Formats: sequence, structure tokens, C-alpha cells
Amino acid sequence: MSAPLLDIDGIVVDFSTRAGDARVLDHVSLDVAEGEILGIVGESGCGKSMTALSIMGLVPQPPGRLTSGSIRLAGRELVGLPESELCDIRGKEIGMIFQEPMSSLNPVLTVGEQIAESVRLHEGASPRAAMARAVEMLRAVEIPEADLRAKAYPHQLSGGMRQRVMIAIALACRPRVLIADEPTTALDATVQAQIFDLLQDLQRDMGTAIVLITHDMGAVAELADRVAVMYAGRVVEKGAVGTVLSDPRHPYTRGLIACVPHLEPDPPAVRAPLLEIPGVVPALTDLGRGCAFAPRCGSRIARCDAEKPPLEAMDGGHLTACWVARA
Repeated sequence: MSAPLLDIDGIVVDFSTRAGDARVLDHVSLDVAEGEILGIVGESGCGKSMTALSIMGLVPQPPGRLTSGSIRLAGRELVGLPESELCDIRGKEIGMIFQEPMSSLNPVLTVGEQIAESVRLHEGASPRAAMARAVEMLRAVEIPEADLRAKAYPHQLSGGMRQRVMIAIALACRPRVLIADEPTTALDATVQAQIFDLLQDLQRDMGTAIVLITHDMGAVAELADRVAVMYAGRVVEKGAVGTVLSDPRHPYTRGLIACVPHLEPDPPAVRAPLLEIPGVVPALTDLGRGCAFAPRCGSRIARCDAEKPPLEAMDGGHLTACWVARA
């Protein structure tokens, strides 16, 4: 097999807090091939967004610090690069769609100017050529009357249109990797579906590898080629989407899948209750020696409280970090 386009190997991120040091990412390893869509799922606080910030070199320092591990893009090591070189990579080689467009877009610049800025910075284009690219990108993300919308300010656009502008900015320089961090937050179901369809179309047309960070298991099933499930800063299961979703081995993965509501016949003979995973994600300053999911797990054994399970290959063809799955 050829080397992955993006290769994350054992990254560790610690944060200093008033309650002590917190290990936000604990030896996270992921890889993405060219043209592939990798889904990363898990509850809030599991480390999904911090993984994205680590890839982009945007971990806030202080209080955070990437203490070990490697992040390589097409074989080039990104960890330890000077900020000037990272700035050249951000937007040009790796694009990112952030969660909330209203806090990411500049309210005093038109959306066309914000797209054009990236093109001028990374490609040295003239203002006129950069604005032409901005209009072209607005058309690519299916915003109607793109030449007029380019002159609009963020507050003049709907939430769905603002998210499309964020996608246009991220793709303006045709990056090799696109990180989409909860790209449909606060959007209604219809617009969410449109955004996911748009990402899939752009990935197919441009060949961009996508890291899709989401809590939407349905979106992962529909879009992703492979999936990684994160919990308390660790990857607890990963593999091909079809394999992981049809035969989940980790109790947390099974819990996430069970929480997805399903349409039932109308009227249903017996309406099954909507399931939930008991408890909450633990504080990262007090994870203990064993499996972080053990306090919420109905299948725990004594070893779960004493030892942290490694992420190892199972007979189903994917990786799982669970003592019970191997018992």
C-alpha cells in the first residue's frame, strides 16, 4: 500500500489546568489516504476538535502543549515546524471548516474579500484574479447569484450560506486535505443534508481527502470510508465504516450506534424507547489507571479498572481498545 497522505502517529497533548495537568490527547494515531473520507466520532470533550487543532498547529500554547508524536503530510513532518512555514501550509495544503461560521468570519469584510484573501496570500494572485476565484468558489458551493453574494457581509447571509462560505474559504486554494469540524452545527436537518452532499460532491470532483469530525453517526455511515471512535482523548475503535458499524466491538461504539433514532412504521406496534449511554465523559484530570469508559460500561470486568487496554487488531478487521472484546 502507498503511504498515507496524512499520517498522525501517537500524538500526545497535555493542558495545564487549576486542577492539574490534563491529557487531552493520549497517543492518538490516525491516517488518511488521498481522496479518502475519514470520520471521527464521539461525544463532546472526547478530543475530536483538539485532534484537528493539533494537525493545524493551532493548539493554544500555553496552556496546551503537544508533548510527543508525529504528524506528517505527504511525508513532511509538521510537528516542530516554524510558525511561518505552518502559515504557508494552513489554507494551501490543509484547509479547515470551523464549527461556528459567525465566530470564524470577519464581520467587517465581505465574504468575497475573505475568500480572496486566502488566494492572494498563498498564490500571489492579483486582487482582481483573487476576487474572480472567490466568485468561482461561491458558485462551486452552490450559492446562487455568486457575484452579488460576494459583496455581502456575513450577517446578511443565512446560516447555511455562511457555512458554504466557510467551505469556499477552506477550498479556495484547492488543499490536499480538508478538515471539517462539526460543519453542520446549529443548522436544521435539511441544510445539514445539503452541506454533507456538497462535501461529498466537492471531494469527488477535487479529489481532496476529508477528515470529517462529527457526532452524527448517520453522516459517517453515508459519507465516510473509514471511521475512528474517540473517547476521553483516545481512539477506542477504528476501521472500515461498514465493518465498524455492522460489527462494533467496543461498548462505547455500540452505545453511540444504539443512541441513533430510527424511523418506525406508523403507527408502530411497540415504540422502542430512545436509548442513551449512562453517565458522562470523565474529567481528563482524573482518568485513573484503567479504561476511561469503565465507569459507564455495563460489560466491565476487573481488568478494565486496573489496566488501560491498548488499541489492537481484532478478527473483524478493525482495531479496538477493549479488554471485554478480547475476553
